Amino acid sequence: MDEEPERAKRWEGGYERTWEVLKEDESGSLKATVEEIRYQSKRKRVTDRHGQVRLGMMRHLYVVIDGSRSMEDQDLKPNRLTSTLKLMETFVDEYFDQNPISQVGIIITKNKRAEKLTDLAGNPKKHVAALQKAMGVACVGEPSLYNALSLALQTLRHMPAHASREILVILSSLTTCDPANIYELIKTLKSLKVRVSVIGLSAEVRVCTVLTRETGGSYHVILDESHFRELLMLHVRPPPASTTSECSLIRMGFPQHAVSSASDQDARPSFSMAHLDSGGGPGLSLGGYFCPQCRAKYTELPVECKVCGLTLVSAPHLARSFHHLFPLQAFAEGPVEEVAGDRFCQACQGELKDKSVFTCPSCHSVFCVDCDLFIHDSLHCCPCCIHSRSVS
Repeated sequence: MDEEPERAKRWEGGYERTWEVLKEDESGSLKATVEEIRYQSKRKRVTDRHGQVRLGMMRHLYVVIDGSRSMEDQDLKPNRLTSTLKLMETFVDEYFDQNPISQVGIIITKNKRAEKLTDLAGNPKKHVAALQKAMGVACVGEPSLYNALSLALQTLRHMPAHASREILVILSSLTTCDPANIYELIKTLKSLKVRVSVIGLSAEVRVCTVLTRETGGSYHVILDESHFRELLMLHVRPPPASTTSECSLIRMGFPQHAVSSASDQDARPSFSMAHLDSGGGPGLSLGGYFCPQCRAKYTELPVECKVCGLTLVSAPHLARSFHHLFPLQAFAEGPVEEVAGDRFCQACQGELKDKSVFTCPSCHSVFCVDCDLFIHDSLHCCPCCIHSRSVS
């Protein structure tokens, strides 16, 4: 592995630059500077969009959660493990809302071992149930980064070349107990195009820096619980696809929900294919989604047919993925003094108190910074443009 630049090893350098930015106002307060830093961080989330960049729309993500002794620390309330699992429930719901045709799996590592909580699957209820069940897990021993990555790689290496392969590690411990040379495993991850990102709960660790740098992932250390949540949500958005990833046509089925009438003589209650999973599923029912190729029955979409392998989705699932390919254009920033007439946000109807406002380039509607973030992060379309189209 190439050695890092000397400057990158000095973590103090980041704090030196921070003190250079902080400036006192006439009264000796730092409030104005802190507000400016927060404002710029909000704007960066909008401006750092991957516009016109090919994204990994079909994602296969394994989340590795540290279950070692260090997760009992109480700097996050009530402790690191409980806080992490609670935030993970929110992450799973948001992940599938933004990536409905992707899959997630969860791995926990403790006592020098790694085990799967859930396999790769597209059902958020299954993952949330496993996270809730893990609340009572005892935190013991040290984590094994090598074993966790190897366990995830066993599945990810067989994923198709057109889908993204990702691992997100939430690491609390400053040590890892590995049975072999982890740098050799990093080379394997890099050759298989597996992107590994790390969120640290304690401090920066050298091996994680090398891991993320070599595989093209990101490495952040949290400041507090709100920052932890923000860093998790950064992984909801699909990453840019690798330049070497293949392009291929994917066969999909679009089944409609069919319900047989109880008076129908040919109607027979049947089980869903979800019963092939260890977790089971709903009982006998007359209705469901039937695979157009093999007629296998499922109670929820999206899912990959266990009989013929066809990906079954609904049209809204693809529609919700569409906005990632063509992100909403960033609104133009300008001073609030240039706003003509009443200075109110067109979305929340609140008074424009910030020094800057944001104007939609299409309909020229004016928004505050918080509504600008909501429109680009969640709504993905200008509400005033939609209203003007419906009126016309």
